[in-house]
Amino acid sequence: MSVAFLLCIVILLGLAVMGTPIAYAILVASFAYLAATGQSVGISGKILIDGLYQSFILLAVPLFIIAANIMNAGSVSDRLLQFCVALVGRFRGGLGHVNILSSLVFSGMSGSAIADAAGIGKMIIDMMVKSGHYTRGYAAAITAASATIGPIIPPSIPMVLYALVSNTSIGFLFLGGIVPGLLMGGVLMVMNAWISRKRGFAKHEPVPLKDFPALTINAGPALMMPAILLYGIYGGVTTPTEAAAVAAFYALILATIFYRSLSFKHFYEILVSSARSSAAVGLIIGGALILNYIVASENIPTVVANALVGLDVHPLVFMLGINLLLLVLGCFLDASTIILVIIPLFIPTCRALGIDLVHFGVVAVVNCMIGLITPPYGILLFVINAVTRIPLAEIIREIWLFLAALLVALLLLILIPDITLMLPRALGYAG
Repeated sequence: MSVAFLLCIVILLGLAVMGTPIAYAILVASFAYLAATGQSVGISGKILIDGLYQSFILLAVPLFIIAANIMNAGSVSDRLLQFCVALVGRFRGGLGHVNILSSLVFSGMSGSAIADAAGIGKMIIDMMVKSGHYTRGYAAAITAASATIGPIIPPSIPMVLYALVSNTSIGFLFLGGIVPGLLMGGVLMVMNAWISRKRGFAKHEPVPLKDFPALTINAGPALMMPAILLYGIYGGVTTPTEAAAVAAFYALILATIFYRSLSFKHFYEILVSSARSSAAVGLIIGGALILNYIVASENIPTVVANALVGLDVHPLVFMLGINLLLLVLGCFLDASTIILVIIPLFIPTCRALGIDLVHFGVVAVVNCMIGLITPPYGILLFVINAVTRIPLAEIIREIWLFLAALLVALLLLILIPDITLMLPRALGYAG
């Protein structure tokens, strides 16, 4: 490790500890490295332009953000919620099951855990608290836990970012996320059922069966979005980026023409909000591109790969070790930073050890999503605290059992690669 690179790391960690936004910390540290090595700061502009020009798939990020915001803004979320209440609300702990099921359904439209938690998550928290059967902390905790499913079931913004750094097929990554997402929903439902029985939560008043067809038809157009996306990508009709554009356009048509719940003024506010969110992600991507150039210049990935392969590490031991590291990092860093900066260091080792990159990518994204609810950082905890004003202490007190359930799901994904790879292989993946 050169002195310049050590300086870069010290500045990056120092700024992060001081609370500087991670994107700015990466950029400042990268500029310091370039200055220390005598390189022109202008080279960062070339790196950015080349990285963005060669990454057409990055256009999918703002498009999925817009689609999620439109779904949250209109009455689409309300209709999906009513459908989920009719489906599973009649069981003990029913609104908890509704919470999880709504995240499973909405994850097929948003690709973002934060969009899930801040949108449909806020509505279901209000429903759970008003029912009188659940504490505020429990409602918020299960919402945060279920929101982690959002980026696992396609579409998925984190998987788009992983595809950028690993050159892995985004289509097969999306397919690989479906079964793990359902597994995460399943373990959360089992945990909710166990807690509901233990605490004696009352059952929600069941929706009459005669109302179910009408509710299904009402939510049907919104439920079609995941099917349209998957058919577009795997039917060869669209690229993943084009599919993101179709998703945004379809969400707009639903909200404005079909459901008539979106005004021009509200649409303008959505575009402004989406631009801000996209810019925030873009800053992290830009900083990561420059930092990855620095890491490549220092030959760090090759050194790490040679060191680990030289130790004759078993692939399973490597997977367990890396996931333990990512869990620790997830307590302090956001998912985008881990995916764009940390994970590329280990991709050469995965190739050398024969670890499938689709399996590794899906497991890594699941791990990063678990980090979103892991104290002390746990950005989803802060998001829910901000939109509901429920004290963080109450949320954290209730989050641990759901966190344990998700860790069990993560361990199963590590130990049994076929959970992730069964669908991609069924549709032609050779890995």
